[in-house]
Amino acid sequence: MAQNKESTAKRRHFLATAAAASAVWAAPARALENSTEYLPPATTNRRNLSSFRMLDWRPYFNTLTNGVILVDITSRALHFWSEDESIYKLFPTSVPLTEDLTRKGRTEVVKKVEGPSWRPTPSMKERNPEWPDFVPPGPDNPLGTHALHLSWTYYRIHGTHDTRKIGRRSSNGCVGLYNEHIAQLFAFTRIGTQVLLI
Repeated sequence: MAQNKESTAKRRHFLATAAAASAVWAAPARALENSTEYLPPATTNRRNLSSFRMLDWRPYFNTLTNGVILVDITSRALHFWSEDESIYKLFPTSVPLTEDLTRKGRTEVVKKVEGPSWRPTPSMKERNPEWPDFVPPGPDNPLGTHALHLSWTYYRIHGTHDTRKIGRRSSNGCVGLYNEHIAQLFAFTRIGTQVLLI
């Protein structure tokens, strides 16, 4: 009899726990206002969920002329739409370390470089005097395999050989992508591609 009561109590505890867990899993994710990031349902378990969601370009751009790039600093995501809307891409990015290094607003692609070389900006050199004055193309280059120069001086969307940086606040102002992703974006973009950082 005691064994029967213990078995019933265990079964009830299991069912109650399962019901609570299923309620959490069934809870919808919540999108953050003015961002591409969403918050997963509240749970006591830590899970590795993607924080990206697809967007429509219309709230951000008047036209798709020359294609458009939207960079969301908060969710660390880059969206690309081609001019004819046949291509939509969503890539994870690295973003600037601090707010004072972050520039937001509208710009455009003014130059495309495959195999870029790199020179630290004057402010980078001031903060890090031990850095080299010049790094040629190659595996030690912080711009990775490709770079899209923006109309803002010193700002780029570029690749990185250090894949640990993607998804983090790790840059000195630029937006970084995995080398395979910047190669794709490089092929899709042209001089004059519109860029918006939010």
